[in-house]
Amino acid sequence: MQTDVLAVHTKSSEILNHNRRFIPGGVVSVNRAVQPEIVFIKGQGAYIWDADGNKYIDYHAAFAPHLLGHNDPYVTEAVISVLRRAASLYGSGTTELEGQLAELMCRHIPAAEAVQFLNTGSEATCEAIRLARAVTGRDHVIVMQGGYNGWHDDVSCNLMTPLDVVGQRVSPGEYPYIPLSAGIPRAHQKLVHPINFNDLESVEYVCQRYSVAALITEPILQNIGIVKPEPSYLPGLRQLANQYGFIFILDEVKTGFRHGLGGYAQIANVAPDLVVVGKAMANGYPIAALGGKKQLMEWFVHPEPAKRVLLAGTYNAHPVPTVAAIATIERLLANDKEVYRHIEALGEEMQEGLQDILRRLSIEAVVARQGSAFCIYFMDHCPKDWHDLAAHHDFHYDESVRRKLIELGIYFFPLATKQCSISFAHTRHDIEATLEQVKSALELTSR
Repeated sequence: MQTDVLAVHTKSSEILNHNRRFIPGGVVSVNRAVQPEIVFIKGQGAYIWDADGNKYIDYHAAFAPHLLGHNDPYVTEAVISVLRRAASLYGSGTTELEGQLAELMCRHIPAAEAVQFLNTGSEATCEAIRLARAVTGRDHVIVMQGGYNGWHDDVSCNLMTPLDVVGQRVSPGEYPYIPLSAGIPRAHQKLVHPINFNDLESVEYVCQRYSVAALITEPILQNIGIVKPEPSYLPGLRQLANQYGFIFILDEVKTGFRHGLGGYAQIANVAPDLVVVGKAMANGYPIAALGGKKQLMEWFVHPEPAKRVLLAGTYNAHPVPTVAAIATIERLLANDKEVYRHIEALGEEMQEGLQDILRRLSIEAVVARQGSAFCIYFMDHCPKDWHDLAAHHDFHYDESVRRKLIELGIYFFPLATKQCSISFAHTRHDIEATLEQVKSALELTSR
């Protein structure tokens, strides 16, 4: 592993400059537009290589799908096999593969009595909210300040909102809808109510004032690191959903599969009405699932046409990502779930090592972790919600350290508070090398 500063990314710059001629901004997802601008051309196991030949230990994992590591041999062989025999898109009827995947998911995810497949987490959360509105006959939706549930109008708001924009902490109460995008109608924004995570009083506040169809939340806010629910929070949401009649949606796009086949809902022993899974579900292939109580899912085939909820998608359950998901689940089940034992052990080693380095360097920081996902917060405690995080975390220092790590061959996504993810392909040697470079980055970065 290199320990010196990496060379200038000349070929990356050439590729990006070419792409900017034809793609606005040069990237096809604005979330990928970060500094330094690096073009990656290869991924294998725990490593990625850029266009200039520089090698990195990868903890970004493409926003966390690569639970098994890049190009996992078992998943790759399953994909090659289906490409050879049946990769055509038929677009009529069902397939044996989607039935096999559905059975696996219903067997191992307690919250999913029935499932439907889509291509992205955003599509799945959009469909979940549409279903909730149809079932309840209501329009209003509760979302979390600091949460991310996709790009569509209902949820594209209030992620990393500056406190001078969103306002100071209120409880009970709600925050203004702060859109992440232009083009969201103001009338539509009035139907969505952002509140802080871990705040049951604010859920009641909104429910007492509006006809709420659904509450959607990540069980852990993993788009601003690792912000965990307080012990009473998720069970409290279940009770409030029963009391006020809204649909309780858990967005497990990032937490599902990574923290266990049953998702974080199983870990927390909570039963949402609907659950959304994606990302690690197929180890990097594009697929997502919406699952839930069967009586709710049956609305997709409701006998009354006026009540039927439209679910469509030409590429839903395409054979390639479908077989990749089946292979991923088989791999996660193999050898008495050795994958989870391995990544939990590495996660623990990483956390303990980071905490020891921070303590020895007298840097005020904490390490939040759930299984294989972790985040360093440069503050004196783990945050409970976005307001807590925004008020206390050193964002500038966080990003400076991340960029220094990239120079040293360790790829933490260079945006403050973004989750880091360990894969099954990582080894103890990778963790040890990473800890060595984290120490160097902290020593080399002024605060």
